[in-house]
Amino acid sequence: MTIRKTLLLAFLLVGVTPSVVLAWLAFDRASQAVQAEIEHGLAAQANAVLSDVTQLMYERLQNAATWRRIEVMQDLQVGDVDKRLSGFLLRLASGYGGLYRQLLALDANGSVIASSDTHWIGRHPAPGPAWQQVTLGDSRITLDAPEQAADEPGASLTLRTPIASAFGAQALGELQLRFDWSQVDRLLDHAAGGGRMVALLDAQGRLIAGSQRLRDTLPRMSADMAAWARAPASGSALVSGDAPWSAEPMFVGVGQPRSLAGFEGFGWSVLVLVPKGEVLAPIRSMGLIFAILLGGVGVMTLLAAGVVSQVIARPIVALTHFSRTYRHAQALPPPPPARSGEVGELRDAFVQMVHDIEQSQQQLTRASALAAVGEMSAIIAHEVRTPLGIVLSSAQMVQREATLSEEGRELLGFIVSETTRLNRLVSSMLESTRPHEPQIAPADLAEVITHTVGLLSAQAARQGVQISVQLASPTMPMDCDAEQMTQVLLNLILNGLQILGPGGRIAVSARQQADQWVIDIADDGPGIAPQLRARIFEAFYFQREGGIGLGLAVVQKLVAAHGGQVEARESELGGALFRIRLPLRSNDKP
Repeated sequence: MTIRKTLLLAFLLVGVTPSVVLAWLAFDRASQAVQAEIEHGLAAQANAVLSDVTQLMYERLQNAATWRRIEVMQDLQVGDVDKRLSGFLLRLASGYGGLYRQLLALDANGSVIASSDTHWIGRHPAPGPAWQQVTLGDSRITLDAPEQAADEPGASLTLRTPIASAFGAQALGELQLRFDWSQVDRLLDHAAGGGRMVALLDAQGRLIAGSQRLRDTLPRMSADMAAWARAPASGSALVSGDAPWSAEPMFVGVGQPRSLAGFEGFGWSVLVLVPKGEVLAPIRSMGLIFAILLGGVGVMTLLAAGVVSQVIARPIVALTHFSRTYRHAQALPPPPPARSGEVGELRDAFVQMVHDIEQSQQQLTRASALAAVGEMSAIIAHEVRTPLGIVLSSAQMVQREATLSEEGRELLGFIVSETTRLNRLVSSMLESTRPHEPQIAPADLAEVITHTVGLLSAQAARQGVQISVQLASPTMPMDCDAEQMTQVLLNLILNGLQILGPGGRIAVSARQQADQWVIDIADDGPGIAPQLRARIFEAFYFQREGGIGLGLAVVQKLVAAHGGQVEARESELGGALFRIRLPLRSNDKP
């Protein structure tokens, strides 16, 4: 695949894929948010409708409980001969504006003695089957199931309560309140706007009232919706379709019975139903808009990607030709034409890289020769130690001659001191090339640090340098070669002493960090430039006049032999910081 095709494909993936993913995520989140809001709203509406129905019926119960105790009800004993009770019932029915279709007072034989409607007087209405009994205070009220008479436009709900005699324990008769049940249906119709359906179920899950669509579909007192009244914890759910009133899934909010002024309610529940298609219609419209926008983005991206890929590919193809020519001809061909922008920077960097490769080949040849010289130097250093030892021993023995002149003693002193210095130099060279394996044994890192600082305290005092020690614990057990750790610390602290003048400061600290010991040696000297912090651990690399560049190389090898690391940083004192990390291998961790 050519670079132009690769760039074209990459632009399409980068431009279109995020748009598709973001659009899908936005659509999914919006759908979930709308669904959650609908479910919450359905449950809240169902509870509100149930509260209104309960309030309406509670007031009817209060009417029945109050009216049965009114003094005029005692006229049942004399058959309401003066029609005072009938007039009272008529005024009550008129005062409630048609809420009650009839108010009836029956004697003990079931004959209507008084009524708000004179056509009922003398009749013997057959009591309906007792549907539900409610106790309100000391009143027991029986509710008959809602039913529709042939001569009435809608269903009626009859509330029956006994009328007690003021002169004996026997009941005089019964007060019946024939409530216009269509009031409840209209309340549910009002709540069923926007394609919603509202159902009122009794304690057995039978439909006792519903909005118009449900009334046209299901008969009153049917139990088809009983299973839908089982509300989840959230009060709403998505229920599958295949129901007489809807073939598609529906969101259902369920209102649960609640107490009202101490009245525990009837055990009724309210269902608010919305077809899923109507709920998600706005989401589908939004999805269609997103799809159209994504199609436009895809087309625009394709056009732009074709132009941009061609512009980018042309100079890269020229660079490819340049590199192929260099590889085959083994000589630098003319560079491609200069360009501006990032591609121009790439061209300049590539051409410079080819020139650097040419120089690196030459430097590699010289480095190979230097490596051979280094190996030879190590061999020579090893062989020189023996004659140096003989010269040193001989000079020390000659110094013991009593007849030696002062000038001779001075010259021998020079021989001894210089031979000792050469011996140290040779030892450092050998240790940097072949350090001996550490002798691991239990040791106290805190003691090693304290001992090392003590060895250098006199020299530090002579130079006017202050060395401070801060240990996280008085004992720091670990497994290590105590001598090699002492050598590591000596080399690092001596580096600081050789740099610092009077008034300088060196801070040595140690602490545990996770599963490592961390040792910091910091000073307030001139520090180490960032570009040199990696090179200072190379053998024979030094900046200080008179150095040989082996001390830090030895430190790095000894620390590595213990499984640790050492690095150079900038200290809080403003100078250099050497940080050593050593693994915890002791079983006695503090």
